[in-house]
Amino acid sequence: MIRFFFWLALLAFVPPAGAQFVLTNEWGLQLDTRVDSSPALSPDGTIYFGVWNGYLWALHPDGTRKWIFRAGSEIKSSPAIGKDGTIYFGSRNRKLFAVRPDGTRRWEFLTGAWVDASPALAGDGTICFGSWDKNFYALNADGTERWKFRTAGEIVSSAAIGSGGIIYFGSHDGKLYALGPDGRKQWEFPTGGPIVSSPALDRSDCLYFTSVDGFCYALNLDGTQRWRLRTGGITESSPVIGLEGTIYVGVNESLWALTAEGKKKWDARGDILIQAPPMAFADGSVCFASEYALIAQNPEGYRKWVFNLWTHGYASPAVGPAGTLYCPCRIESGGFCAVRASEPLAPLAPTSWPKFRGNARNTGNLEDGQK
Repeated sequence: MIRFFFWLALLAFVPPAGAQFVLTNEWGLQLDTRVDSSPALSPDGTIYFGVWNGYLWALHPDGTRKWIFRAGSEIKSSPAIGKDGTIYFGSRNRKLFAVRPDGTRRWEFLTGAWVDASPALAGDGTICFGSWDKNFYALNADGTERWKFRTAGEIVSSAAIGSGGIIYFGSHDGKLYALGPDGRKQWEFPTGGPIVSSPALDRSDCLYFTSVDGFCYALNLDGTQRWRLRTGGITESSPVIGLEGTIYVGVNESLWALTAEGKKKWDARGDILIQAPPMAFADGSVCFASEYALIAQNPEGYRKWVFNLWTHGYASPAVGPAGTLYCPCRIESGGFCAVRASEPLAPLAPTSWPKFRGNARNTGNLEDGQK
């Protein structure tokens, strides 16, 4: 039976020297399973995330259960919330699900393999996502297939939708693709290894992504290379964009801060491989999840605060309107918690892509901004 706990002792705040505020665990939920799905926040405050034992959870802001939906297999895909409140997510039972705000199934779409990628939601209601079956799909709002695009590799990269409805995503075949809203290829950009991270869009200027070849890339939106930087990184951590155009990305055991011109500003060491994408705040700070802690650095790269999680995976945290952080953590064998500071944390940075999937609803759509 799932139990609801306050784990203040287990999730203790570790203050840096001279800290003027304190972080505490507001609530914690014991799930007895791993959480690799980055939470999405609806405008009414509901928190949605998937778990490894095959359930999509919906929580009220106070941490109490609103409902759970049984998908039937592991969920790594992060949910995306549509304009009408429908929640979309993938599962390792090879399906993409659409669930109503009341927790009932709207429809499901079967692919040929796992769906670990997170769906992106186009402005016209189209749902876009890739699968391990090497296909990239576009579905109509009723769950019927609009088109699909075949690549030469499995797709775990979550797509980003830019101006004009252009869709960008990577594949295990080592290429970054740009497709038109009709599914026709605009261009492809080859790298030296699989692309398992997801692109970040810098408005209508360029995009950033990483490859397992150990480089971070900046491409112009016509598919030409602007720059590439050798990092040696091989993790799934996707880039995000902070103030002054600073690009943050996990590089193996460290968080790197890069200038918009592709120069390294600083790096901050975590405790183990950083798989989760970081998150940029409006005060210029950046937060990232390492294996055992949630860590924040100030704009100059100095440690701002640390909050012990004890275990973490691929999920990026989310921040609510009141400055509360929501993230997976270790509560016995797996859980989820809310972290609150004595002074409210800053909201997301007012940039085009301050977090994984671009915004609180996880739509992966540039046009949605912070909505």
